[in-house]
Amino acid sequence: MKKIPDLNFWKLWNISFGFFGVQIAYALQSANISRIFSTLGADPHSLSYFWILPPLAGIIVQPIIGALSDKTWCRFGRRIPYLFVGALIAVLVMCLLPNAGSFGMGVSAAMIFGLISLMFLDTSINIAMQPFKMMVGDMVNEKQKGLAYSIQSFLCNAGSLAGYLFPFIFAAIGISNIAPKGVIPDSVIYSFYIGAAILILCVIYTTVKVKEYPPQLYAEYHGITKEAEQEKTNVFKLLVKAPKAFWTVGLVQFFCWAAFMFMWTYTNGTIAANVFNTPAIELVKDGVTHMVLDTQSLQYQTAGDWVGILFAVQAIGSVIWAATMPSIKNRKFAYALSLVLGGIGFISILFIHNQYMLFVSFLLIGCAWAAMLAMPFTILTNALTGGHMGTYLGLFNGTICVPQIIAAVAGGWILKLFTTEGQIAPEVNMLVLAGVLLIIGALCVSIIKEHKESAEG
Repeated sequence: MKKIPDLNFWKLWNISFGFFGVQIAYALQSANISRIFSTLGADPHSLSYFWILPPLAGIIVQPIIGALSDKTWCRFGRRIPYLFVGALIAVLVMCLLPNAGSFGMGVSAAMIFGLISLMFLDTSINIAMQPFKMMVGDMVNEKQKGLAYSIQSFLCNAGSLAGYLFPFIFAAIGISNIAPKGVIPDSVIYSFYIGAAILILCVIYTTVKVKEYPPQLYAEYHGITKEAEQEKTNVFKLLVKAPKAFWTVGLVQFFCWAAFMFMWTYTNGTIAANVFNTPAIELVKDGVTHMVLDTQSLQYQTAGDWVGILFAVQAIGSVIWAATMPSIKNRKFAYALSLVLGGIGFISILFIHNQYMLFVSFLLIGCAWAAMLAMPFTILTNALTGGHMGTYLGLFNGTICVPQIIAAVAGGWILKLFTTEGQIAPEVNMLVLAGVLLIIGALCVSIIKEHKESAEG
């Protein structure tokens, strides 16, 4: 099998640069979806249900994109056509989603519009995101994959940082941070517009700069014989042949991504209640009166901006930790340590009521995020050879999506279970649970074996 040559830093950089723009879109979605639907009038106990669509889109779309791109060869490349189409759809939807409350629709209609927009946004982000992971697997040798995924992790967190900060920056320069009932503030709307523009520019840059290997050369680099190319297979056969790392890393992924789903869903309510003292109002549901946070209040919207700052701090912590992890020689120890630090960060939120002290919590959470972005894909792609790299990575995305779907479906029920009598904002309990899940994930790292065998394509 012909060896993939070393690539210089800038070639590695160019392969992943478009990920910066994609991650801005993903960060805007992650930090603002609960805020958007709460502003439209959603019940806090139902917020987790709005998060079912994104991972559901991912678990369906990414394996399809992986399988299709494995078989695609055209003048523009193998993976690039998919990321470009995904980015174009994402740009359109990013201009529509934050306007869900601005078209004169009633609450129900606005929420349905928002849900449909969210479904298309996450589907398009998934279409655009997966090819970047696949191109590293396609074009980078085993020796450089750690560096390549570290660059991707850096760009991912830099994009997250920008996306998280946009609403705060726009509010700081005087763009309105409050709006009439059921309408999203201009600071959020403009953030989505700017994010859309950056996304398409970054994807165009990668499209122009990256030239994927032609079919014959790709086959030589990945040990694909003519017999293997002609062999008929399906996802079930590929799963049977998957290396053990696929399943053991997947178990760790389950606990990690369920934890972060709880973070994205419940941080806004937690910070609004525990730090910004958001006032409560009466909500009558099914004839029963509940006290809930006033999502139209200045305190709630200010808390929403501060959540963006905290997520940005998490991204900074992730960048710093990503630079530190390679110095830890034992990869499994680095992985487990990162998750434990993240778990401590989540649990500490329960005891902190100062907005600046929360920086420590989210720096620690960033350690877990850094490991989640780099470690699983490095371990898995090093265990894979053959022509089905994209399909395997698409299937592996199930270890990200399934736990999020389960967390979203069960989140409302768990929140009610953990709510004590008279507690107005029980969301903080879900963040403590997220910390426990990360620590369980760290314990599961011990069963991973960075094996030498590979799954054949």
